[in-house]
Amino acid sequence: MTTFDAVLHARGLPLRRARPRVLQINVGKLCNLTCSHCHVNAGPGRKEVIALETVDRILVWQQRARLPVIDLTGGAPEMVPSFKYLVSALRAMDPAASIIDRCNLTILLQPGYEDMAQFLAAQRVEIVASMPCYSPENVNAQRGDGVFEASIEALRRLNAIGYGIDPALPLHLVFNPVGAKLPGPQAELEGDYKRELLAHFGIEFNRLYTITNLPVSRFASWLRHNGKYEEYLALLIESFNPATVDGLMCRDTINVSWEGEVFDCDFNQMMKLPLGGEVGRATRHLWDLDPAALSGAPIATAPHCFGCTAGAGSSCGGAIESGAEPATVALNG
Repeated sequence: MTTFDAVLHARGLPLRRARPRVLQINVGKLCNLTCSHCHVNAGPGRKEVIALETVDRILVWQQRARLPVIDLTGGAPEMVPSFKYLVSALRAMDPAASIIDRCNLTILLQPGYEDMAQFLAAQRVEIVASMPCYSPENVNAQRGDGVFEASIEALRRLNAIGYGIDPALPLHLVFNPVGAKLPGPQAELEGDYKRELLAHFGIEFNRLYTITNLPVSRFASWLRHNGKYEEYLALLIESFNPATVDGLMCRDTINVSWEGEVFDCDFNQMMKLPLGGEVGRATRHLWDLDPAALSGAPIATAPHCFGCTAGAGSSCGGAIESGAEPATVALNG
């Protein structure tokens, strides 16, 4: 099987870190949903959540590092007891920072979280929300019965307080394909989403991000259960696009677990691949890391990395290269 590093080497494509720009914090695996594509294996019964002591140590580090983008993910980040404390502290630390909440929308309707949307707006938090389709069949198939209807209600509430309308309150949606296939063209899908959601539900939003499902954790298990793992991995390899490499999110992101350990991306965290691929070395913690020393450092890779370079590419900010054509790679290289 072709390795990711071998493909990069054959094409003369170095993959090294740039200057860190994004601090992505996975605050835990607790979630009110159990989506079939979830690479975190998140769910209502998970106990892994960030401790207040870890939050404080991350805040001390960020006070020194001052990375301009803080990306909060999970699980459902809002379910972590220290979530509001973390967001408020980050905003007080840097009024100009971009703080992102990766929200599943339905959590905003759950008992005990009724004020969460207003809190996010008051803190000027950018919302990136999962919305696999603009019709109920695909959404409910991927995320559970009734999730589409709850998501629509949550989006209406967000619009009502300015999200997706006020430039200070960005609201972006995320499309993940249902099944073992690549997402379609991002710009085309965005147009479809905007037209359909406005026409049928009166909903507005800013951008649509298309993200490829990576063969990690729960989605990898689904692929294997359905006999599609090797076929899907072959699709990702065949669709390798060299133009996406410079834009890979691992180049300027420091990913942090709920225990404070650092990784090159959230997928590597779930695969337990330490920062830089230093196999055999104990995983480092954020508070022991000098961000200035990361420029030019190596990045840990594995077969799932082909998911980020397939077609137009995939990142936490959606497609990397708009309108990209995939390049075929020999499977026995």
